[in-house]
Amino acid sequence: MKRIQKAIWRAFLLLSVVLTSACSVLTPAQLSAGETEAEVVAKLGQPTARIPDSNGYLLEYSRNPWGQAIDMARFSNDGRLISYEQVLTTAKFATIKLGISNKTDVLRTVGHPSHTSYLPRQQLEVWTYPYKESGAWNSLMHIHFDNDGIVRKMENGQDLRFDRDSKFGFGGW
Repeated sequence: MKRIQKAIWRAFLLLSVVLTSACSVLTPAQLSAGETEAEVVAKLGQPTARIPDSNGYLLEYSRNPWGQAIDMARFSNDGRLISYEQVLTTAKFATIKLGISNKTDVLRTVGHPSHTSYLPRQQLEVWTYPYKESGAWNSLMHIHFDNDGIVRKMENGQDLRFDRDSKFGFGGW
């Protein structure tokens, strides 16, 4: 009987440790404006990219291709945190201007794409970003650039990788 109680107690402790560590991974780090780059990196780990900006720089933390999110930590020239936000949102994509924004602008706005392709007939390079449209729908945003690197077209649609009934030969359970 004591052996069973010990086994149950150990299983309970192990489950508690696993659940507690899982919660800490899912809970985003609390960052405050003014923190140094070293403090941010200590909390978030090494960034997936460092992007220069005219007023400082950005540290990109990508969770793509399947995570559907990119977090950007924006720093001033003196290395102090200005802001930290998830940038793959409908509102951020809306700030990209057709015929005006270029590849550098897009990198500074929504980070690096999870996939790139080229449409030879149209002579357009396409950057693809998986994201949760309105926080609910599995979507893809495709940003098309001409040969000069200017945004010419943006299209979004359903991310079929998450199609549960596997109608299209991939996704599903």
